[in-house]
Amino acid sequence: MDTMNTTATTRQYGAAIALVSGVYSLVSATGGTGMMGSNSGLLMALLGVIVVVHGVVLLTPYANRLGKASGPLMIGYSIVMLLNQALVGVTGSANWGMGMGSGMDGGMTGGMGSTMTAGMGWDLGMVALAVLMLISGVIMTNHSGSETRM
Repeated sequence: MDTMNTTATTRQYGAAIALVSGVYSLVSATGGTGMMGSNSGLLMALLGVIVVVHGVVLLTPYANRLGKASGPLMIGYSIVMLLNQALVGVTGSANWGMGMGSGMDGGMTGGMGSTMTAGMGWDLGMVALAVLMLISGVIMTNHSGSETRM
């Protein structure tokens, strides 16, 4: 099997997953679920930008500069996404941090209390994309520098 061609294909798949996950993260953080004012939303917006940039880099010759770090980076992004979703699911609020605005209403709902966010729980789309990104990162990590045998 041609290792160079396989590496390019793996990068393309990784880039597609990173771009979709990053854009989904940005959209859900900035408008889709209205989480932008929360800690969770800010984290997901920042992570979304980083993941989109990583996805774009994977489609350019600069991907060689990432070398073997690309797979572990994808794994890291996915773990942050999954942990964030777990915190939102467990706390029922997208504002899981300590300090101002993390009281009963989570700083998100104004006078509505936590009823709006309590029913939200996990964003299953984000969880699915994070799991896909995790699998992609594992494949990229295992594939890096080795030839696939069939």
